[in-house]
Amino acid sequence: MPHFTKLTPNLLVASVERSLAFYVDTLGFSRGMTVPDQSPFAFASVTDGAVEIFFNDAAGAVKEYPGFAGKPIGATATLFIEVEGIDALHDRIKPIVKIVMPIVTQFYGMREFAIEDPDGYVITFAERTS
Repeated sequence: MPHFTKLTPNLLVASVERSLAFYVDTLGFSRGMTVPDQSPFAFASVTDGAVEIFFNDAAGAVKEYPGFAGKPIGATATLFIEVEGIDALHDRIKPIVKIVMPIVTQFYGMREFAIEDPDGYVITFAERTS
């Protein structure tokens, strides 16, 4: 059996620059690598601790994965990111993001809220309550 060691979401986006700015400037991730080194980017990544997210230019990705042609960006993918300090994060970004699920304490022991990124990907931030 294989031993899986890491999962990194690889999101197709309309604008790598816009996604990079949103995740760094709005959400507080650190900028990772970009390809090429200067804009316009075909690829970029962000990191924070063990969390890493890739962004690929959707038009360029179709060349590598022809099955993506004509499919909507972001419409069905979600990310679930566990954090420490959920209330502070919520209060800081609430005025500048689209909240799609208000902050709530769930019956399964998580305090959560969800936002939508510029390409329609839904990101749920969660913190364990117990």
